[in-house]
Amino acid sequence: MMLSPRGIRPHAVMSAVGAGALAGAMLFGGAAVATAQPPSPKPPNCTPADWAGVRAGVAAATSAYLFTHPPVNDFFATLEGQSREEMQPKVQAYLDANPQVRAEMQGIKQPAVDFLDRCK
Repeated sequence: MMLSPRGIRPHAVMSAVGAGALAGAMLFGGAAVATAQPPSPKPPNCTPADWAGVRAGVAAATSAYLFTHPPVNDFFATLEGQSREEMQPKVQAYLDANPQVRAEMQGIKQPAVDFLDRCK
């Protein structure tokens, strides 16, 4: 299947793959603003630059996975232009029907999950 010249928008795939990581990052980033006390010291390697590096690695691994798994890539291409609310049940159904894809994609995003768990 050929994609349009625009291809799929990276946020469509990353939204489907990493919505939880993004939400965690938003909570992580806003926690210091919500408190009157100075934030507790963060563990090493928990800077915004570290987070950007982890996200870049997850994005690169996702891209490589999709390029090497055309049926999965084709499925995510069908989600272009849909809202998260429209995508969510379709992604859930696809991953339920394809548990190996679910496991592989969870493995790809695991560094982001680990970062958020370590750096909360």
